Amino acid sequence: MVETTYLTPEGAQRLTDELRQLLERERPRVVQEVAEAAAQGDRSENAEYIYGKKRLREIDRRVRFLTKRLESAQIVRAAEVANDQIRFGARVLVENEEGEQRTYVLLGPDESDPDRGRVSFRSPIGQALLKRRVGDTVTVRRPAGDLDLTILEVSYDG
Repeated sequence: MVETTYLTPEGAQRLTDELRQLLERERPRVVQEVAEAAAQGDRSENAEYIYGKKRLREIDRRVRFLTKRLESAQIVRAAEVANDQIRFGARVLVENEEGEQRTYVLLGPDESDPDRGRVSFRSPIGQALLKRRVGDTVTVRRPAGDLDLTILEVSYDG
């Protein structure tokens, strides 16, 4: 069974662009470098050849990963799920016990960037916020200790 990958339209475009870059530019360039290195003779001690083959395997692995991700992708447009409950694509303003505010955007694992407040809906914080509403207080279980967050605002861009 293939697991559905949830992506925003922007996230899907980024993965598609990366796949296209690998297939149309990066892989052909590395194939050419490997062919040139192979033409130099003894491949067993040819660092360019060995590194090129390794890089080619890495590219092929990433191409397979991206292809599978995009094949199982379900594009979620925030405007289609927008309501007063927190769902995929929501921008959520929260406040912790010390009164510090932070904004989180709930996205899929492929689009998460915790340093920028972009968290996976599968992460502890994402799970705590899902299906909640403005005014709710949630407890996020973390290794560093529980964190209580009060939901101040929920919005959907786009």
